[in-house]
Amino acid sequence: MIGRLNHVAIAVPDLQAAVAGYAGTLGATVSAPQDEPDHGVTVVFVELPNTKIELLHPLGESSPIASFLEKNPAGGIHHVCYEVDDILAARDKLKAEGARVLGDGEPKIGAHGKPVLFLHPKDFFGTLVELEQV
Repeated sequence: MIGRLNHVAIAVPDLQAAVAGYAGTLGATVSAPQDEPDHGVTVVFVELPNTKIELLHPLGESSPIASFLEKNPAGGIHHVCYEVDDILAARDKLKAEGARVLGDGEPKIGAHGKPVLFLHPKDFFGTLVELEQV
């Protein structure tokens, strides 16, 4: 059901320092910051030949990334994102198998302009999983 790895998301306490580290120290191509108010984050994408790294920084006081950073002040891996061909079919199959879809279960538009869903980390070995329709 899942396709290729779309990105690994890393929550960072200092977005400018993270961008400098990836662009300067590692020599990666880095996008401009993009605010995603519906998700409570500012994102920056690090482009790699085979996938992306998504740097996440809190946007607003109710950001889920703010609570993640309270528990992990240095930052860290927040989630992995896999591509799926049909997000509704994937959701229905996962729910039928007992997996928990976070939120109201309806896809939202993610940072790439495509429908996304998140799956409960307790159902996937401690990893928050994002599904993105291709």
